[in-house]
Amino acid sequence: MDLHINFAHLHLLLNHVPVLGTIIAIALFLISFCGKNSDLRRSSLIIFAGVALVTIPTFVSGFGAQVNIAHQAGVSGPVIQRHLGSAMLSFWFMEITGAFAIVGLWQLHRDARTSRGNVLAVLLFSLLTAGLMARTGNTGGDIRHPEVSDSKQSPLQETGVGSILQAFEPAPDKFIKAVGLSKFETALLMDLHFIGLTLIVGTVGALNLRILGFAKQLPIAPIHKFIPWALLGLGINVATGMLVLIGMPAYYTFDIAVWCKLLALMLLGLNAAAFYLTDIFSGIEHVKAGEDAAAPAKFIAASSLVLWLAVIAFGRYIQSFQDTLV
Repeated sequence: MDLHINFAHLHLLLNHVPVLGTIIAIALFLISFCGKNSDLRRSSLIIFAGVALVTIPTFVSGFGAQVNIAHQAGVSGPVIQRHLGSAMLSFWFMEITGAFAIVGLWQLHRDARTSRGNVLAVLLFSLLTAGLMARTGNTGGDIRHPEVSDSKQSPLQETGVGSILQAFEPAPDKFIKAVGLSKFETALLMDLHFIGLTLIVGTVGALNLRILGFAKQLPIAPIHKFIPWALLGLGINVATGMLVLIGMPAYYTFDIAVWCKLLALMLLGLNAAAFYLTDIFSGIEHVKAGEDAAAPAKFIAASSLVLWLAVIAFGRYIQSFQDTLV
């Protein structure tokens, strides 16, 4: 089964989200300092977390876009490599910003305010990320896509701020080779990935099962307190999963199971948003032992379990669907 996807089109569609989303989130975050507006701060943190999630398929689609256009007339290989190096750096800064944003959201949930350290971390990393994302977008515009006419070829010898940023950007080929893992390194990352998945599914699964009516002798609130362990597992899985993917980009980018897994993760993000940003969570937070959760909460819990099972299943079949999107 071979399917064909134009990753250049997909990448052009997705790459606006990290750039514009980061700018919007920073604006709301800065405005939230006026009058200490906790609602605006919460909204900005939600956007940071959402943008960090969408940045994952955006980054992965870039590898496919590179293959789609690399041999077309007028496309410069060195310019593509410069864009990829910029994208690698901005990707990790975006994910760190998203991680701090999620910590801030948890603090808002627990204490109705974020710690000063978290505020400073989000502000610092988001501003750095915005600058790096702007550069990534600019270097991407220098590539002559067939969809974009009259694209310019920028010289690789840069001056000013560009030369400073370029010094910190990884050389893609060297970075990919560095994480082109040995069997031992691959096994180590896969073990860490499994541990992260266990933390996520074990914690979120227990919460979802209780919401569905299992183990009704337990109240929901104490189980929910373990959610930070699930967030730790998510961080481990994003880091290990992306390192493995960067080490073997061609192996994973054109695998339909990888994209189905990413789709399930995006839907899980929407599932979490529906759970926490509506009245569903406040309705079940104080459910005591022996009590039932409301029907909407049970629907969210059931769909979350199905999606996490999908993530596990698609991850299991990645090897079987190699090169199905070429």
